[in-house]
Amino acid sequence: MSRVEKLIAQLAPNGVPVKMLGDIAELVRGSGMPKADLTDNGVGAIHYGQIYTRYGAWATDTISFVAPEAAARLVEVQPGDIIITNTSENTEDVCKAVAWLGDEPIVTGGHATVIKHSQDPKYLSYWFQSQSFYAQKRTLATGTKVMDVSAKQLMKVRIPVPPLEVQREIVKVLDRFTQLEAELEAELAIRVQQRLAFASAHFGFVYSTARQVDHPTRVRLGDVATQYIEPVRVEAEETYENLGLRWYGSGVFARDSKRGSAIKAKTLYRVKSGLFIYNRMFVVEGSFGIVTPDLAQGVVSNEFPAYELDSNRVLGEWLLHYLLDEYTLKRVAAEVTGVERGSMKSRRRWKEDQFEAFEIDLPSVDTQREVVRVLGTFSELESALREELAERRKQYEYYRDKLLNFEELMVEQAAA
Repeated sequence: MSRVEKLIAQLAPNGVPVKMLGDIAELVRGSGMPKADLTDNGVGAIHYGQIYTRYGAWATDTISFVAPEAAARLVEVQPGDIIITNTSENTEDVCKAVAWLGDEPIVTGGHATVIKHSQDPKYLSYWFQSQSFYAQKRTLATGTKVMDVSAKQLMKVRIPVPPLEVQREIVKVLDRFTQLEAELEAELAIRVQQRLAFASAHFGFVYSTARQVDHPTRVRLGDVATQYIEPVRVEAEETYENLGLRWYGSGVFARDSKRGSAIKAKTLYRVKSGLFIYNRMFVVEGSFGIVTPDLAQGVVSNEFPAYELDSNRVLGEWLLHYLLDEYTLKRVAAEVTGVERGSMKSRRRWKEDQFEAFEIDLPSVDTQREVVRVLGTFSELESALREELAERRKQYEYYRDKLLNFEELMVEQAAA
């Protein structure tokens, strides 16, 4: 019998109570705080978009800050509070949570809810990663292009609330896995920075394999990319594999398949392997990708323009690296047009005519191939680290769900 099981037998012999989140916590919905408000100093701030990619289950320092006058208009987050996202492009990321464990209060803004409670903050944050919570949020999430779980809906979530001593013992176990992951993630981050530094150094002024200076040619993307349009009429009884794009060039992915009757759009667009696609609403987040063969029969909405590239002039992988370069993304961000309402950017887009008119420095295909080859070497090292990290995460997920499945623990205890 494990230490956790012994504590449950001692402190909760009749079972672990399950309560609605609204009964054990106060939920405060945030608003405001567009990215333009973020600074390098001031009052600590966590933007909802950063929670997806920049934070783990808990944090003691913030990546960003806001000016004191801006902080006064935002929701305050006290040490021990949980910040949970309300929106995402996919079910997996919606309601991602981070426990704030710093020494001072910070702030957060729109698309996030602050959970104020008297439980162990790490326990709650870990539980929000569990399969038990995932199953519940799937039933609560609404929307198609953007998934949303409101603070009011979150209050209905049912969560096991063991005694604090049990919560802390579970946290000790999961923290050990988190530490191992953090060490691998730190090494991976170093490798990524090395690759990005190499890419940045070569996109403006590159050398060919013969070490002769290769002067890039200035071209419009529309000169080397042709939009691919294959409309698909949505039928109520058909099932569709809707595709999305992760940020920062992290790839095209398949969302949960849906029947046509559950899709609001009347028309979707078929893609095929090798197409270069981007998300019009999130280009500033590096939302570019190449359709892989396993996703070739998927569909996208009109927010994901797809392009066939002239392979005699430009390689898809090279273009992906080029557009993800920090300087290039700043140029793209300067072109995004539309009306911004508060922290909402749903009307701000980089449209097809802007994509096609965008000018790039295009070296020869041989030079592109060499740059991709070198970047591929970096990527291989990254892949090895990612594989090891994936194995660690599988172990973590197994023990996390086992530790947080109190019904299973009680059954095992009774059998013993």
